[in-house]
Amino acid sequence: MPSSSSQAAHGRQIITFTAALLAVCLAGGALLAGLALPAVTTVGTTVNAGTAMFNEVPQNLGFTEPSEQSVILAADGTQLASFYAENRIVVDSEHISQHMKNAVVAIEDRRFYEHHGIDLQGLMRAFVNNVTGGNLAGGSSITQQYVKNALIEQGRISGDTTLIDQATERTMARKINEARYAVGIERTMSKDAILTGYLNLAQFGTSSYGVEAASRRFFSKSATDLTVAESATLAGITQSPARWDPIRHPEDSQTRRNVVLGEMLSLGFIDQTQYDEAVATSVADMLNPSTPTNGCAAAGISAYFCSYAVKDVLRDTSLGADQNERVAKLYRGGLTIHSTLDPKRQQEAYNSLITNIPVNDGTQTAISSVEPHTGHIVAMAQNTNYGNATDEDPTATQVNLNVGGDMGGGGGYQSGSTFKIYTLIEWLKQGHSANDVINSSSNHFSRSDFTISCAPKSADDYNVVNLEGVGGGMMTVLQSTRLSVNASFVLMATKLDYCNIANNALETGVSRGDDKPWFYGPSMVLGANEVTPLSMATSVATLAAEGNTCKPMSYTKIVDPEGKTISEKKPNCRQVLDKELVRKTTAVLSQVVTQGATGARAQIPGRQVAGKTGTSNMDHDAWFVGYTPQLAAAVWQGHMTGQISMFNAVINGKRYSEVYGGLFPATIFSEYMSKALEGMPPVAFMPPTSTTSTLYQQPTQAPDELAEDTEEAESSVQNEDEDEYEEEEEG
Repeated sequence: MPSSSSQAAHGRQIITFTAALLAVCLAGGALLAGLALPAVTTVGTTVNAGTAMFNEVPQNLGFTEPSEQSVILAADGTQLASFYAENRIVVDSEHISQHMKNAVVAIEDRRFYEHHGIDLQGLMRAFVNNVTGGNLAGGSSITQQYVKNALIEQGRISGDTTLIDQATERTMARKINEARYAVGIERTMSKDAILTGYLNLAQFGTSSYGVEAASRRFFSKSATDLTVAESATLAGITQSPARWDPIRHPEDSQTRRNVVLGEMLSLGFIDQTQYDEAVATSVADMLNPSTPTNGCAAAGISAYFCSYAVKDVLRDTSLGADQNERVAKLYRGGLTIHSTLDPKRQQEAYNSLITNIPVNDGTQTAISSVEPHTGHIVAMAQNTNYGNATDEDPTATQVNLNVGGDMGGGGGYQSGSTFKIYTLIEWLKQGHSANDVINSSSNHFSRSDFTISCAPKSADDYNVVNLEGVGGGMMTVLQSTRLSVNASFVLMATKLDYCNIANNALETGVSRGDDKPWFYGPSMVLGANEVTPLSMATSVATLAAEGNTCKPMSYTKIVDPEGKTISEKKPNCRQVLDKELVRKTTAVLSQVVTQGATGARAQIPGRQVAGKTGTSNMDHDAWFVGYTPQLAAAVWQGHMTGQISMFNAVINGKRYSEVYGGLFPATIFSEYMSKALEGMPPVAFMPPTSTTSTLYQQPTQAPDELAEDTEEAESSVQNEDEDEYEEEEEG
């Protein structure tokens, strides 16, 4: 049995808390004089202390902005994905149904519009119950609940667990503190603003915060359209989000909903007819649930682009000085991220991949498409499902095959003969011509033949093989490019500085997929470096823009919940190659995409196109990179798990003895670009002023019409499609 001293102490505690609470009520103008004056008279000193507590309440409470989900949008404004710590969508008062407001007032605080922050009648009943040993009861007004939820949210946002603990501890001290803040809030906020704030903060179910997210979760509609029955269902949840969850416990939820409806009827918020109609509707029949999604998985075929864009956003210092601040801003800041992705082109990119190489078909393929002059990434797709690999879906992965490891990708892929583009650029830059005749039979080169000014120790003896009988004898540079003759390009490179060749690639945007230094050995000119599809697309977009390179962009601006732009990105471009030089280069590369050349399948009916095929040693990787004046793209095919030969691969039900850049990648490029450019008038490349302009040819045959002729021609142009180079240690 408690001692007399402890009973006395308990009694003093009751008097102190009671007096402090009544003092707060008195200061807020909510005191019922006849009830409270005796207590105030008895404990005047404590009243003064309570009044002092009230006076300390800050006028600017500073926690009225809850965290909410951020969204990333495609270029047309459609949503790709959302990101949140708590699934919340903050809405204004006018976007919340009046039925919803009435339902919450009816069940949570029927005197809400009468009191000044504290419902004294309800609170006194709960207080007497608590201090006399009963179960800790509620009695909090909506304003007090708003305070509690806001303090918890402030603790979450700041990472202050102490603040959360203080806001949730089951003590009378916490109730007194809530009362102080509630009275202070009522001084500065209207009733509707308080109610709206509460409805945006409260938890409605185990994974829904705020009435808008809850309305979408349970009924797949906005909170502005909630009916009487739906509003009563949601209003009933907040007392116990797990117990009254209508999806998990529809019968319990219905019982609770009917209690709310009864309170609405008694207060005159609804009439008998509305009550009867609502009660007659089962919760199970009302539900139309939507599963909330968090993160890039919701973006479907655009998930890999989404992942890249998020990593790009998290590098933006406008969101915070360090990574932790930026992540918090993304998951709590209610940001709207406007991306560069074109949904139509994204769909066409994905379709072109899986039509030719379905998901789980044995080899992987990826495509990146970039807009010249802006660097906007308009499409980024691969023929894998976003997620973790399973027995049912062995190629599912979160690795983005289009980019490097620092942006969620792998280590890149050997570029093969696509890299011959940069030797051609340097050849023309140094005053040579595409009509120059060279000996394509040269196959042995000594260390002294190579000039590598920036890495002289990389020079070595080197043997080159021309495959399938192509090459040999005297050929023009133009012919060597059309047929991608290995020996021709190594011989050309011996007359140039390897470092200048590499610089042409690096300046136009090519980058390795890993963090290793660039490899400058003799095999560099045949594609020994592992590069990414996005960087190759950026590079050929530079050629499409006549030497004006633009850093790839995944988003254009970031907007805060109030509509203020907090970060805006403009194209970051600079001229890196002379326009006339690029026009000469394009004139040659346009011949690669003609009948009998390695890139014949990449033709786009009715449009001028330029590009280059490439296949690494042992058919490990196959490429096509190409462009028109309006759009550029790079397509890669191979195995994401490592260097695995594609000899005798079975793809889409057919066996292929060899897989090379002029086959699937070139076809995918043509199919994508044909669709991606629909509705845009054809634009011709600007011809160079030299006689090289006669090299341009307008394609007249559609890709399917080229099939028979091309298959025969390809048997004699496999030279580039197995670019031979030694497996050298890179460094």
